[in-house]
Amino acid sequence: MTRVRLSLVSVLFSLLANVALADVSLLNASYDVARDVYKDYNPMFQKYWKAKSGESLELKQSHGGSTKQVRAVADGLEADVVTMNQANDIEFLAEKGLVAKDWTKKFPNNASPYTSAMVFIVRKGNPKAIKDWSDVAAPGVQMIIPHPKNTGNGRNTYLSAWAWALKQPGGNDAKAQEFLGKLLKNAPLFAAGGRDATTTFMQRKMGDVLITFESEAEMIAKEFGKGEFEVVYPSLTMQTEFPVALVEKVVDKKGTRKQAQAYLEYLWSKEGQENAAQNYLRPRDAELLKKYASSFPLVKTFTVDEVFGGANKAFAAHFKDGGSFDQIYQSK
Repeated sequence: MTRVRLSLVSVLFSLLANVALADVSLLNASYDVARDVYKDYNPMFQKYWKAKSGESLELKQSHGGSTKQVRAVADGLEADVVTMNQANDIEFLAEKGLVAKDWTKKFPNNASPYTSAMVFIVRKGNPKAIKDWSDVAAPGVQMIIPHPKNTGNGRNTYLSAWAWALKQPGGNDAKAQEFLGKLLKNAPLFAAGGRDATTTFMQRKMGDVLITFESEAEMIAKEFGKGEFEVVYPSLTMQTEFPVALVEKVVDKKGTRKQAQAYLEYLWSKEGQENAAQNYLRPRDAELLKKYASSFPLVKTFTVDEVFGGANKAFAAHFKDGGSFDQIYQSK
């Protein structure tokens, strides 16, 4: 047998051995920019679960725009868990009978293990002097964001800008919609997801400002260097949450409820919260939030409940067909 054949046989046996070693396989359907979070989290949980139960786990990831992801699950993608960046995406699955109706009560903090904020990423030196939402909507400024109809990142940007407009003197929904019209005219395109938006801004050099999660700024720093951009915190921004849930029908069909439940619960463990903080997501654990305070500047935030009456109401008013986004975009 030639060396090449021996090598191929060796690789084949190695792959078969790895499959055989996995007692259980879980699939996590997640939003686009969560790749780094779960790349670090999954090996931690595998080690923990092996020590606790003796089982070896194979953990698979699926990433994309959050709304596209939940639609894929609704259409048959057999994800054991969903880890998203907007509550109404999981509500969509609850309405389909795939997720428990009371999913927010299944885990602490309304089933959101950490938070973040929407920030502005601008070019080195901030040549357009972008400091707040009014600057992003100014003539001659190009804004890069993911599509608000399909991504939590895009929706959070849209709602942050709307809330800011409401808080201005004389602000109301009509003026907020007018302001969003100006803002969206400054988007030359909508990216497919958060990571695609980052690639468009950093690699393709399109746009003057990228609006994204605070955590994405550190990923950009790792890949492109801190000197290539600046982070600007607007005067008001949304406190973003990252809800998680079991896909009930899948875990019952596969017999993976116990493992999937533990996988999500571990996000609230000290190790899980430390991983969140190291990936620049604001942990729920007060001690760890204090420990990493230098990574998380104080910023004025609002919750979707406070301004919009909840994620479902916000989605219905702004992102369902015929909502404010469609009204604005059709006249863009």
